[in-house]
Amino acid sequence: MKLIIVTGASKGLGLAICKKLLKDGYKVAGISRSQTNDFEALQNQNTDTLFSIEYDFSNTQDIQNLVRQITKEHGSIYGLINNAALGHDGVLGTMHESQIRELISVNVEAPILLTKYASRSMLMKLEGRVINIGSIIATTGFNGLSVYGATKASLSGFTRSLARELGKAKITVNTVAPGYMKTAMTEGLEGKKLESIKRRSPLGQLATVEDVAGTVSYLLSEDAKNITGTTITVDAGSTA
Repeated sequence: MKLIIVTGASKGLGLAICKKLLKDGYKVAGISRSQTNDFEALQNQNTDTLFSIEYDFSNTQDIQNLVRQITKEHGSIYGLINNAALGHDGVLGTMHESQIRELISVNVEAPILLTKYASRSMLMKLEGRVINIGSIIATTGFNGLSVYGATKASLSGFTRSLARELGKAKITVNTVAPGYMKTAMTEGLEGKKLESIKRRSPLGQLATVEDVAGTVSYLLSEDAKNITGTTITVDAGSTA
């Protein structure tokens, strides 16, 4: 049974990805800062295949030890889903420097380091999948999300170059860029704002976390073995 690491696993998109991958027959190591009732319920239903690891990615110093612990306890890693991210919003001119550093640390440095150490398992087996969760904000921009947008754009660049590095070992690297979804990060979008976003979509709706989880599932599959170095956008067509 292949092992997949999912970061930011306890809620929202991360939880939906865990649910989908368990249905697909993978073993999942879900990493999050803290547990949620929903994740605990999922774990109780999948005691042999879903494992919970509490870790805060603002601590980049111990990521190597984190990966060592996972491989020691659960075996070699086939796939890595870099989903954990912070979404502080605010005008750059008034955003505190500590918040800027935290966003860059958690959204850029942590996934790069996690991929560095997790990919060693893949290189030894000459197979594997790395999927970075980006955002349409990386290319469209959005008022008050300049730093967040910069971190997501950097992941796209990371994907393209790393795909070339790891391709010889039959490891694929891709980005999935969701549009606006109903998650904790978009809870503040109500009324006219939400309707405005829906109107941008040719389908007249938001993408769901299940839509994105399905795309992740596809990229992990054998059907996607020749897809690498690219970004798949899941946004109900709002950027078309």
